[in-house]
Amino acid sequence: MPVALYQEYKDRVVPALKSQLGVENVHQVPRVEKIVINTSVGSASDVKQALEDAKAELALITGQRPAETRAKKSISNFKLRDGQAIGAKVTLRGPRMYEFLERLIKMALPRIRDFRGISPRAFDGQGNYTLGVADQSIFPEVELDKIKRNIGFDVTIVTSARSDEHAKALLVELGVPFTDKAKKAA
Repeated sequence: MPVALYQEYKDRVVPALKSQLGVENVHQVPRVEKIVINTSVGSASDVKQALEDAKAELALITGQRPAETRAKKSISNFKLRDGQAIGAKVTLRGPRMYEFLERLIKMALPRIRDFRGISPRAFDGQGNYTLGVADQSIFPEVELDKIKRNIGFDVTIVTSARSDEHAKALLVELGVPFTDKAKKAA
């Protein structure tokens, strides 16, 4: 079953980007390769319960079971031990990735209070974009009365673009709502 955003990418975005970026081969057109959703509960008082809650929320939002992330080294000031479970992450590819991106763009981001667009400055120089989400309640799957604690997470959109300008052009064509400053610069 093709996802609507993927179909739109093939039908509308690829031809638009080919002419906009001046590339001849369809394989040179940037594409979204994966989306990584990452959360950390390192400073919570009850780390085990907070981690279980975070994993449950990530599974609900993404439709995929998250993997635990562990501390790489011990830091005594943070009461952190080497190998201790401190977070969770999910890597989405294929149809699930496009379905999540479509829900993020069309349903979740507009639900943020006083939303005017996302910052155009969060590119990493390699064509990838990271967006911080402060609260999981912007997703329609999350029931507000069942939230035990607010869980913030990072959403990293990994693209095949070699530059930030090409990645930004791809995300703008896909419908990612950047702030007005981004539209003037693009």
